[in-house]
Amino acid sequence: MSEFIYSVKHIAGILQAKAFLSEETRISKLVIDSRSVIDPEGSLFFALSAKRDGHEYLSDAYANGIKSFVISDPAYVARYPDANMLLVPDVLKALQTLAGFNRAQHELKVLAITGSNGKTIVKEWLYQLLAADYNIVRSPKSFNSQIGVPLSVWQIGAAHTMGIFEAGISRAGEMEALAEVIRPTVGILTNIGEAHAEGFASTQEKLLEKLKLFKDTDLFVYSPEYTAGLKTDELPGKRKFSWSMKQQADLKILFVEPIEGRNYLRAIYKGEEIECLIPFSDRASLENGIICWATLLALGYTPAQADAGLEKLTLVSMRLELKTGINQCSVIDDSYSADTSSLAIALDFLNLQNQHPKKTLILSDLYETGKSDAVLYAEIAALLKQKNVNRLIGIGEHLSAAAALFDLECSFYQSTQAFIDDFPALHFNNETILLKGARRFEFERISKLIVQKIHDTVLEIDLNALSGNLQFYRNKLKPGVKVMAMVKAFSYGSGSFEIANLLQYHKVDYLAVAYTDEGLALRKAGITMPIMVMSPEPSAFDAIVKYKLEPEIYNLEILKRFSAALHEQEKDYPVHLKIDTGMHRLGFEEPDLPELMKELSENKKLKLASVFSHLVASDAAEHDGFTAHQLERFSAIAATVRAGLGYDFISHISNTSGISRHPEAQLDMVRIGIGLYGFDGALLNNKGLQTVAVLKTTITQLKQIKANETVGYSRKGMLPDGGTIATVKIGYADGYNRKFGNGVGKMLVNGKEVPTVGVICMDMCMLDVTGLNVKTGDEVIVFDGQLTIAKLAEQIGTIPYEILTNISQRVKRVYFYE
Repeated sequence: MSEFIYSVKHIAGILQAKAFLSEETRISKLVIDSRSVIDPEGSLFFALSAKRDGHEYLSDAYANGIKSFVISDPAYVARYPDANMLLVPDVLKALQTLAGFNRAQHELKVLAITGSNGKTIVKEWLYQLLAADYNIVRSPKSFNSQIGVPLSVWQIGAAHTMGIFEAGISRAGEMEALAEVIRPTVGILTNIGEAHAEGFASTQEKLLEKLKLFKDTDLFVYSPEYTAGLKTDELPGKRKFSWSMKQQADLKILFVEPIEGRNYLRAIYKGEEIECLIPFSDRASLENGIICWATLLALGYTPAQADAGLEKLTLVSMRLELKTGINQCSVIDDSYSADTSSLAIALDFLNLQNQHPKKTLILSDLYETGKSDAVLYAEIAALLKQKNVNRLIGIGEHLSAAAALFDLECSFYQSTQAFIDDFPALHFNNETILLKGARRFEFERISKLIVQKIHDTVLEIDLNALSGNLQFYRNKLKPGVKVMAMVKAFSYGSGSFEIANLLQYHKVDYLAVAYTDEGLALRKAGITMPIMVMSPEPSAFDAIVKYKLEPEIYNLEILKRFSAALHEQEKDYPVHLKIDTGMHRLGFEEPDLPELMKELSENKKLKLASVFSHLVASDAAEHDGFTAHQLERFSAIAATVRAGLGYDFISHISNTSGISRHPEAQLDMVRIGIGLYGFDGALLNNKGLQTVAVLKTTITQLKQIKANETVGYSRKGMLPDGGTIATVKIGYADGYNRKFGNGVGKMLVNGKEVPTVGVICMDMCMLDVTGLNVKTGDEVIVFDGQLTIAKLAEQIGTIPYEILTNISQRVKRVYFYE
């Protein structure tokens, strides 16, 4: 939030808005999500047309207490006569203009970071390195978009002496707007790679677009390896500082020596050899560390000062992790950073979770916020109340001193150790626990106590990627088309309530499950949205009614038996009518219509919520004629049913691939299934979709095998020349099919694909890691964005659905959210 408070009348002038004002209000917070309201009286809601038209959520924001709005549709002015309405041509531009105005009111050093990769890590590491010398405001998490940047810059207040902001773009024409908002004094280019390349005609165009961010900077830090094609005098920045591992530069890296999981570097700087130690060994961290090294030197720090800071860099966890906790709890682990911005984000994620009745926050003291303790903790107390947190465990002297501000179940500890000492006497049961701590409090020690010990084989689910895939398909839909999300089969192996919570948060219109017990589990976990059950069992009809699930009706017997199960006074219970247009699996056909219509017309207990069918081959061009035939046949049957009943209902036939290839089949609603998880048979290499699931395991033991010795059951595995075998913790009981044995399957070890050796065992299998530098405990990737599920499916002649849904329940799911 900006500490420079603006009146709504002042903001109207800044935005040159047509103002409809009912009262003078002072604004401190900008809101783009009607669910994220902390201080309604001091909030200004921007009705952005991004993922959804923000005007649709004005009523929700108004109901949450907001009375000031920036809109572009004049029709909404009269609907809220007691509100402040600022009418502008472009709401996004207005948001950027207001944040840019706030930036211009403050004189401070501003570092801006852009590039294809590494922006967020470089930002967080520079924060670690510079926080002792500056009061820093920075982008929360990876807020680097056209919306995220202005929300980040709005945080600048009078107490800040440095800002560090990242900027990301996905197409030409976007960076100039961000440059106007940030107005950096120092520019840092991380790299130029393939990420987000689809929005640019060439790598050169992408480079030139990104450099627009730095056009007026006093200092530009870069590597000439990423600015190829441009002369030095064509680069931005009154002063330039270069680094390189391959050519002459201000900081020329001479060599890199790996030492016990760290990297020791020597370089030439100002004609002398200097050195530093970066406490990470992977290639990405090495480059990010060098960028930070170069930036410190360019800012005037001595080589000794830079080395001392770099050696102390700590791991940056940019993702919230949702894990299974002890005593039927869920744990949201965000234990590496704590500030008010990231706390608000984490609390929003906490509110996504409805599977437990109680929400608990374990929070440490917050530092370097630029606010007094009284102001800071009063604001946090209001935030916890607004977010309906039930219990607070505060750790730290400052939080403990502010205990009187918190009106909820509370306990306070002076230190993390004090909490750990008291842990046996504490009771955590059936609650969602958010762990949010500043790094110095070492909350990873608490995480070890409250997170359930897990099998080393883990399926990681990226919830940001899943919501991105949902938006990918929403962008293809015509206005008004609804979305039904398929969460059957444990959400294609990815989880149940965790996925459903996210989909409910993003306001999909329906969920669909295969069986009643799946629907019951979602209801018991707090899912309130409509749920269709595709295979309703007569034995479960009472439960369907009790939990307000909506059954699919696919033959007359099911129709009559479900109707009989309803109470006599029941009226218009929603059901979904399945029509068979060519799948020949379930559903009514045209000869069934007369009897069906008679039954539905006379039955007042039931009402059709939807009529639907299933496309057989929507991903295959060779079957487009049959797809057109299915659509025509379905439309005719739906029209007959509609005319016979005299009321309207939702019609839907399109699935994931149908959305991509057959826009004419969207009708009233579409059903998205495997596309949410990053797979679409209609898209070449699933272009445009993000990888949602990563399956990883670890090496249990390494063995040296002599020539012609055998490995595994039935002596089927052999290394003719001998070598090194790694036994890893995954087998067919985890869902890794036995067909992957004897070299058919591959896994990634240190980024290199290695084959299986011998047959797949129940709980483990063996890999040939000959020649690789590996050790016990090293991570092994079964599938990810590089070694994709599609590749695994090819290896054993199946489809991605089977690979994903076969992952067993004993493989723990960990959910990430940025």
